[in-house]
Order: sequence, then structure tokens, then C-alpha cells
Amino acid sequence: MSGLLLIPLLAGSLLGAADRAWTIPCPGSARAWCRGAAVVEVAGPASTSVWKFTRTQGAKDGESFAAIMKTADTTQSDPDFAGLIVRCAPKGKVDVLVALIRPFPPRSRPKVTIAASAGGTLNFEGSMAAAGAAVLLPDEVSAFAAGKWQTTASLSVVVREGGSEIKGLVALNGLREAYNSLLANCGQ
Repeated sequence: MSGLLLIPLLAGSLLGAADRAWTIPCPGSARAWCRGAAVVEVAGPASTSVWKFTRTQGAKDGESFAAIMKTADTTQSDPDFAGLIVRCAPKGKVDVLVALIRPFPPRSRPKVTIAASAGGTLNFEGSMAAAGAAVLLPDEVSAFAAGKWQTTASLSVVVREGGSEIKGLVALNGLREAYNSLLANCGQ
């Protein structure tokens, strides 16, 4: 499964909609739809520079959740690193998650180091989401997604749990437009 399809799948499970029908455009046809999360190009000319927008239906009638996601630069990332997810959260919050291919145990508290290409390194303790397939970062990280990261070219991410380490790089071009689109769709 390609990284571009895996992150919407992870986002669906993070947003509580893994068991619902979802659609994505089928490769090779602009009008055909496959089962998957609705994926909309938000910014960027090439597939490696595109933030994907997804909206999944919640458990209640009329409830839906929005997220933007960016796949990792596969040439500079470990195979177990999928990318970055920014999602709407309850009470007007925004969550930032690191998406993984190989899950950690659900009760893990991985150590996450994030280095911005423009300089500066942050260290956090995360918690697991989506049955260990994503690391939920602390609330203060959303302020970086709303601000400094929007003018940063890329983030280098290292996730450590036990004796395991997963590294990845995510290009952030187009984040400002994608983030604004996400905020406009939160709570709808």
C-alpha cells in the first residue's frame, strides 16, 4: 500500500471512522472513486508536496471530523515512518500526530524529537493513538503547526520507544494554506 493511501486510512481510524465507507479517486481516472477516505489536493504541484484533506463521518448523525496529512519523504525516512497528521479535535483544539507504519504498544509513551530545517529542536513525550499506529503529540505542538512550522521547509522527526527508533522527514510546503483550510472545516 502506498504512503499516499496509507495516511488517509490511518486518519480515518484516528478520527473514528475506520469502519465506515470512504472514497478516494481511483488512479488513472478523474471521475472514478474507490473505497477510501475522501482526499482533496490542498496545496503543492507534485504528489510529494501535497497536503491531503480528509473528512470522515462520526458516530452521531451529522458529526464529521477533518484532518490534513502529509506523507513522509520516502527517500529520507525509515520505511516505518508514514508522515504527519494535523486534525480537528473537540473543543476547538487541533491535534498533531506522527503516523507510523509499524505500531508501538497502545500504552507506550514514546519520546519524540522534532528538528525544524530552519533551526531549533523540540523534545516531547507522546501518547499512542489508532491502536499504536500514530503518536499523539502534546497540546503545545499545535501552536507550532499554527505558526512557526508554516514558514519552515521541513521537519525531521525521531520517535523512540524502548530499543526502537523510527526516523522521518516531512516537507512542510503548503502547510499554511492546508492549515487554514482545516480550520475553516473544523466543527462543520
